[in-house]
Amino acid sequence: MSDTLVITPTFNEKENIERIIRYVFALPKTFHMLIVEDNSPDGTADIVKRLMTEFPDRLFILERKGKLGLGTAYLDGMRWGLSHGYDYMIEMDADFSHNPDDLVRLYDACATGKGDVAVGSRYVDGKISVVNWPMGRLLMSYFASKYVRLVTGMRVADATAGYVCWTRRVLERMKFDKVRFIGYAFQIEMKYTATRLGFRICEVPIVFTDRVLGTSKMSMKIFKEAFFGVISLRFRDWKNY
Repeated sequence: MSDTLVITPTFNEKENIERIIRYVFALPKTFHMLIVEDNSPDGTADIVKRLMTEFPDRLFILERKGKLGLGTAYLDGMRWGLSHGYDYMIEMDADFSHNPDDLVRLYDACATGKGDVAVGSRYVDGKISVVNWPMGRLLMSYFASKYVRLVTGMRVADATAGYVCWTRRVLERMKFDKVRFIGYAFQIEMKYTATRLGFRICEVPIVFTDRVLGTSKMSMKIFKEAFFGVISLRFRDWKNY
């Protein structure tokens, strides 16, 4: 049995999914994985189900009817994790942009009490740790995090980061039905909500490497949601959170 669940949303990840599952299960700490699968037409789910026969007590799948958004995928995974008794849940991409070796470091940061939430940060101490991104996207992401800090006052250098370890006590306090954003703004909203509830966020330096196989899900629509959504967070009524 493991106390930690890695939640990985997938849509058309057949090139990566088996490799990343085997990589995680080869780590020195025992992790369980939940694949939140959005009805990929490329057969991603079939690969996961085949591997579930090899790892019946460690690998699980939650199948959804289609692309319902990154935020809802993680929330569905967190609900599943809470109902199955996990103490820590880690958001991780399927495409190796998040190095699975850092799972242990994120877990340790929460397990040793450094934070209630541990963020795999690309922008710690003024350094930018991103590989293979075009300059335009790199600058957009870097200054987006600066913008989030300016508007919200949140002291998180990489507010848009998607490699995050959550402790059970944080997720149990959150009201998932009040989460409004489904794209990458979800990452900002969740961190900001955690800080408003009084929880501590620590940052663990990572190197983010853009995917080599498969297709990125980033779009201008997702970016706009994040940009304008940040402003709305400041004016939200937090009394019922």
